[in-house]
Amino acid sequence: MANPFPIPLNALRAIEIVARRGALAPAAEELGVTVGAVSQHLRRAEKRLGLELFARTAQGIRPLPVLARVLPQFTSGFNQLQDGLAGLTGVDEGVLNVTVGSVFASRWLIWRLHKFSALHPGLEVRLTVTGAVLDLSRPDIDCGIRFGSGTWPGADVSLIGGQDYQPVCAPMIRDRLRTVSDLAQVPVIVDQTSMLDWPLWLSGAGGNIAMPLDGPVYSDASLAFDAAIAGQGVLLAADMMTADAVSDGRLVRPFDLPVKGERGYFLATAKGRREPKKLKLFRDWLAHEVPASVLGYVHQNAPALRPGQESDAIISTTAG
Repeated sequence: MANPFPIPLNALRAIEIVARRGALAPAAEELGVTVGAVSQHLRRAEKRLGLELFARTAQGIRPLPVLARVLPQFTSGFNQLQDGLAGLTGVDEGVLNVTVGSVFASRWLIWRLHKFSALHPGLEVRLTVTGAVLDLSRPDIDCGIRFGSGTWPGADVSLIGGQDYQPVCAPMIRDRLRTVSDLAQVPVIVDQTSMLDWPLWLSGAGGNIAMPLDGPVYSDASLAFDAAIAGQGVLLAADMMTADAVSDGRLVRPFDLPVKGERGYFLATAKGRREPKKLKLFRDWLAHEVPASVLGYVHQNAPALRPGQESDAIISTTAG
């Protein structure tokens, strides 16, 4: 009987990673071997199959069509193996590994994560905060929260929020912004990492999309937020990320004219991977917490009024 697996599992894994990532180094890192060993895996596999699987060029290495056609099956198969092993051993069911950008982590998630932990005390959340788009099929990543259009290869995504955006600034700058055209007279903070579109907002607000905008430049989104809070200028930012600072008065929305963009924050997971209970709990919590936080933590944490209490409060205020 012919061997249904003429290629060793490590070699198949190397083929899958290199094809998906377009480089030998990621496979070497994940498999714990040298780049040379990965290269040997590929060449031996090609020899055993009698097929050329990769095109090797000066720009890198890419899968040929014969491999590209079956790559989704390879990726899905390894994801299922990983999930099966986790189910067999129960390993990592008590740890949720989330990769997230610095702005979402520092401006929204970190201030609310204790609520999730209080609801699920047996589940530890570990954050990997990075601007890099990490490989979601890695065994040490359960999910990612990413800002963009939601069209990432190899990922299943669901929209969290963050599509509405508009300018914000410190209260000290607000009086200098009577109309949209006044933006040309104040510093406008440039966040080099931002995907938000000034021309789209200006068009929606009835402004001149060719208006010259100039100000301090930052290559880190979180620092750009801090610069806005410090009064260095006006920043274009997602309402979801500025809600807390607006609610406590550190920032204001001088025009209060949000525009809905094509991009937003998405929860992303590896395509084809089984969703464990811990991830469903996190997904459900986000679905509740994001809408609840729309006005910022000051309003979100205020005690809720009982039915009928609102009128009593109005009467009391009036009588006082």
